[in-house]
Amino acid sequence: MTPRYTTAEEAVKLINSFDHVYIQGSTSIPEVLIDALTARASELQGVELYSAFAIGRRDAPYAEPSMRDSFIPKSIFIANCIRKAVNRGDAQIIPVLLGQAPSLFREGYITLDASLLNVSPPNSEGFCSYGISADMAVSAVECSKIKIAQINKQMPFSYGDALIHISQLDACVEVDEPLVEVPSSIPTPEETSIGRHIAELIPDGATLQIGVGGIPNAVLDALKGHRDLGLHTEALTNGVLPLIKSGVINNTRKRIMPGKTTASLILGSRDLYDYLDYNEDFIIKDVAWTNDPYIIRQNPKVMAINSAIEVDLTGQICADSIGPRMFSGVGGQHDFMYGGSLSEGGRTFIAMTSTSSKGHSKIKPMLTEGAGVVTTRSQAQYIVTEYGAAQLKGKDLAQRARALIDIAHPSVREELEEAACKRFGYRFVHTR
Repeated sequence: MTPRYTTAEEAVKLINSFDHVYIQGSTSIPEVLIDALTARASELQGVELYSAFAIGRRDAPYAEPSMRDSFIPKSIFIANCIRKAVNRGDAQIIPVLLGQAPSLFREGYITLDASLLNVSPPNSEGFCSYGISADMAVSAVECSKIKIAQINKQMPFSYGDALIHISQLDACVEVDEPLVEVPSSIPTPEETSIGRHIAELIPDGATLQIGVGGIPNAVLDALKGHRDLGLHTEALTNGVLPLIKSGVINNTRKRIMPGKTTASLILGSRDLYDYLDYNEDFIIKDVAWTNDPYIIRQNPKVMAINSAIEVDLTGQICADSIGPRMFSGVGGQHDFMYGGSLSEGGRTFIAMTSTSSKGHSKIKPMLTEGAGVVTTRSQAQYIVTEYGAAQLKGKDLAQRARALIDIAHPSVREELEEAACKRFGYRFVHTR
């Protein structure tokens, strides 16, 4: 079948008023198609636009106040390009565990008329790759009536679920558009301390799930002396490359896809994207697979490392909002915290500096009013700050409070003690 090549302006004419449209995410937002669709705003009404984890180089143009009648943006994970719109009320977030998000499409909770994609040029057999963003794109394409794609010379070709034959695309637009790059964060001294605390608790032969930012990079840097580590993760970043190239991460002890690094989305530099291109050691999978706790648990010694905005003295973890103000989403934290806890020899970590950038303690007597609980107190195991690691599993509430106060910033420990005494009384006072 001959590929249907056309212009972006013609391609987006396949989208009609009141359609439901998925926009691919990660660092591969199809900006050329979005600009062409936004240019049609005066012709359209009530088009619902669905996105997930996505890092854009600008705010989403379809989420501007002037577009309210034309487009209704809905996000499954608040990324930088839509955060302002969500908090203005011009976009909405759909709370869902990321591993279960594809079921919204597959089970008909959300119907899709079209998907906008950013894919690699076809290989010799005619297959294009979603490259760095399989996550929700796999399920969205399955469930969309119309598939519109940028055929992007700069998109790497990855193996796994993230493939579509060019004959299945209803419209193709050739582009040569750079992907968004996410530079490696340089850990602060506090983050470096957190990285060392966590690395000391990770055994050789462990399977890692690790997130994005300074703390994950600090953990990875502290793992250089480890052996035979595996990687089964949601997001893959630059920080893993030195460990892969040195053989520290070799995936030899994984039970699920041994010898392969598995992820759902890629965030990094051009060097990482080039390393991924046609590299059969990397398998990029549907997020419903990577984040399935019953798949995660089959690997030995799963070490799930995630972050938080704040934690209360009982171990309740908020990771998606600052009080009532939405900041991100549930993401895959719950998926990996649960899967890691079920893994033989598995451990789960919530890593955070003891204070925010404004100097406020992240360990609090109670969560801020309006804050959401992403991970419940019953699932919390290790909470780690620059002052150490608090192991909460098996501890009662008073014992948890004591352990968390010990890793809080020294300037707030007295205040936290007073709050714990008031809440837990005799049992806390006599807990050591």
